[in-house]
Order: sequence, then structure tokens, then C-alpha cells
Amino acid sequence: MPSLSEAYDRGEWTGRDPRRVSAGGSLFVVGALAVVTAILVLTTGLAAVFDATTTTETRRVAGVLAGLGIPAMFLGVVAVLPASRRERLGVLVGAALNVGGVALFHRAYPSQWVEASESLAFPTAMVYFVGGSVALWFVLSAVASFKLRNNPQGTVRLEVTRQGETEEIHVSRSQYRRYKRAVQGNDEHSEAVAEELRALHED
Repeated sequence: MPSLSEAYDRGEWTGRDPRRVSAGGSLFVVGALAVVTAILVLTTGLAAVFDATTTTETRRVAGVLAGLGIPAMFLGVVAVLPASRRERLGVLVGAALNVGGVALFHRAYPSQWVEASESLAFPTAMVYFVGGSVALWFVLSAVASFKLRNNPQGTVRLEVTRQGETEEIHVSRSQYRRYKRAVQGNDEHSEAVAEELRALHED
């Protein structure tokens, strides 16, 4: 498996703004920390840091932290990956709905929650669920597109050994057939194909 520096050297991340990658990674870490903090608020005495002295206040703080942490992680993923504009916009819309759901939760809990006569629990859950589903769909789309670009279908992986060093290269099936004929000596242009293979190896 190639290292990160090798991936950059091969151009897989060509055109990626390092600041965007750093910002995306930071946003993902902040989101993950928010979710972990929400868990600790519920299970330890960390709630006191947020001036949450009652069970209701503790649950509200934990709900807000977790609710904001998840879309932050989604946004961090698409910021790091070379996602399309449509995928970034889709995650942004989903994250905005998530934030709307969190705002509804903060307003409704606990006075307009499950047992209230004018409960906002169901609308809040639906807004957050729809937002999370939209964001997750586009995150998965970005991940799938990224993997497809780095492992395209219809290619053959060759291990080229030269001067004691072995390197993997990916070629199309038509190229592979040409190289195979060249190795077997059945191609009148075998020498030219061999030079082409060496050039691929050196790249």
C-alpha cells in the first residue's frame, strides 16, 4: 500500500489545496471530539464544565454536542476527499438540516418533547434524520468516487522488477496484451513495447 507521500508524488492528489485538506481533517477531528465529549458528559462528571447541574441540562448539552459533531465529521470527509461540487453541496445541505434539527432540539427539550401536548420530538427527529441521510449519501458517493479513481475497473496490475527493485503499475487490458506478446516475443514491435513498459516503470 503506497504511503501518503507516494500518493502525492504519483499525482493522485494533484490540485488539492493543502489548506482545504488540513481544514477538513481538523473539522473531522473536532466533530469526533464533540461526539466523544457528548458521551463523557452523559457518563462522567464532565457536565459541570458546561454548567449543566441537572439531568435535563446534561442531556441537552450532550444532544447538542453529538448533534453538531456528526455533520462536522461529514463535512470534514468531503473537504479532504477530491469530491465533486455536487457532492460537497449535497453534504452541506444535509449538514444544514442537521443543524436545524439541533436547533429544534435545543428549543423543544424538555418542555416540548415526547410527553408534551405540542411535542416537537417527531419533527425534530425527522429533520435530523433527513439531513443525516442526505449528508451520508453524498459522503458515501464521494468515497466511492475516490476509490474508483484510484482503482479503476478494467485495469491490470503488473509487478515490474528492474535492477532489484519491484514496483506495481496499472495498465489497461489492451496494453497488458501487448506487453504479454512482447514478453513472449510474438510482437514485431516488441522492443518498442518493452521501452514503453520501462518508461511506465520509471514514472
